[in-house]
Amino acid sequence: MQLVSSLLQQMSVYLVLAYMLSKTPIFLPLLNISSRLTHKFICYLLFSLFCIMGSYFGLALDDAIANTRAIGAVIGGLLGGPVVGFFVGLTGGLHRYSMGGFTDVACAISTTTEGLIGGLMHLYFVKKERPDRLFKPMIVFAVTFVAEVTQMLIIIAVAKPFEQSYQLVSEIAVPMIVANCVGAALFVSILQDKKTIFEKYSATFSKRALTIAERSVGIWSSGFDASNSEKVARIIYEETKVGAVAITDTEKTLAFIGIGDDHHKPNTPISSKYTLQAMALNQVMFLGSGETPYRCSLSSECKLGSAMVIPLRAGKKVVGSIKLYEPKRKILSNINRSMGEGIGQLLSSQILYGDFQHQQTLLSQAEIKLLHAQVNPHFLFNALNTISAVIRRDPDKARNLIQHLSQFFRSNLKQNIETVTLREELAHVNAYLTIEKARFTDRLELDIKIDDELLDRRLPSFTLQPLVENAIKHGVSHLIEGGKIRIYSEKVLLGDCIYVEDNAGRFVKPEDDSDGLGLQIVTKRLRNYFGVHSDLVIDCQKDEYTKMCFLLPQPCLPDTQSGEVPSSSY
Repeated sequence: MQLVSSLLQQMSVYLVLAYMLSKTPIFLPLLNISSRLTHKFICYLLFSLFCIMGSYFGLALDDAIANTRAIGAVIGGLLGGPVVGFFVGLTGGLHRYSMGGFTDVACAISTTTEGLIGGLMHLYFVKKERPDRLFKPMIVFAVTFVAEVTQMLIIIAVAKPFEQSYQLVSEIAVPMIVANCVGAALFVSILQDKKTIFEKYSATFSKRALTIAERSVGIWSSGFDASNSEKVARIIYEETKVGAVAITDTEKTLAFIGIGDDHHKPNTPISSKYTLQAMALNQVMFLGSGETPYRCSLSSECKLGSAMVIPLRAGKKVVGSIKLYEPKRKILSNINRSMGEGIGQLLSSQILYGDFQHQQTLLSQAEIKLLHAQVNPHFLFNALNTISAVIRRDPDKARNLIQHLSQFFRSNLKQNIETVTLREELAHVNAYLTIEKARFTDRLELDIKIDDELLDRRLPSFTLQPLVENAIKHGVSHLIEGGKIRIYSEKVLLGDCIYVEDNAGRFVKPEDDSDGLGLQIVTKRLRNYFGVHSDLVIDCQKDEYTKMCFLLPQPCLPDTQSGEVPSSSY
């Protein structure tokens, strides 16, 4: 019983050390089965140390040592695998061999074997896709039992003289088996508890972060303002369960939800020097513990007792802050601190994305206005000249042309939006062509044939008109007679091709002038909206035809889909 008591005391030292180490980052690699070399090396070092300690703290008995060395060897193999188990056992065995005694060789062999037994069980459960069973105390108890029985058999077989080794095993077998099996099971139980807490913490963090991300996505895409900030602050308040949430820009509070909303008012200047300091230094600040106590700068009766200030960034520029508060009876928990930092990064990305979308919208509008600027001056001049020539001989026709001219420019004013339906685009083009047809009289014939099912499909605004204008300016206008422009659709595997075709065949690839820039913008906008399949393609046969076409993809067409389109176009 004295031997059992001594070994259990030694085991208790193991468990105390294991508990203390569980509070440090060095324990984290042990919580998951990993193939990373750094994790395996940490496992080797830690459990080799436990093996060596087991020998040092062992109880000398008849030129031998009763010990708890097996705990380190078996668990090292169970958590690190066969290679780690072998080297942990070998390290512990060689250390035991250096201490001498008639069982030195037998102990060196048996300790290495114990590490291998643990490693082989690791391999078995991993191949069965049940690595979670390596953290089950009863399984570890059973594996350690087998390893300890194996050790006793090796001592009897290897240590000489036989009578002495047999007598030794008779005395130490039961105490060592009990101490090592119970110790290994309790050691893994500590690991399992730490693993459960860590996974629960991670799951809680991930669930809240994902919920906040899901509920808040897109809110700031329309701007980082008070209205959107109030929506985001309410979402964070509901999900984190903190005392209050505030969002500011660099000058004023945009939103405040929770305790203290009677004096923390939106659209008021920032009064807290810590908030301004956190934004100036671009770093997270904790108030309410340690050397930086929290004191409300607005009211001495404020019930809030701690705060966390997280800068919000658009790229590298700080554009505001988010603040999490807790009442005086509570402090900010570690999970809410970590959550707060994650929320800050998430919302900073959303602000940056919203800013990017805004810049994209401005760019798109600028491109549309550039296309308008290319067509409006000379088209207006030509249209007025045509109306002036028609007005005396055919006032009704002139009136009709003025109506079409009005429709064309009214449509231009409306087409600052990003997309329109094909029906709206064709109406815009038709107003343009009616005036051009009056200018060219019998020199221009029009043919528009588009499948009705395509008319409600959306495409970038102001797409067809630059193509039609190009067909007239560089094609039909050079013909003495018989000019013809066709606008038609044709089904292909990927969707429908929309063609603008003239019969002049005079197209010359433009240089980097205004005409060339217009076609480049059309191509760019088609690609941005539909993908690379919809690039503008130009096919010209001199003195025969010029075809400009682009693809209206099938709805929900995957980017990776491929197919054939007419060889004359692609």
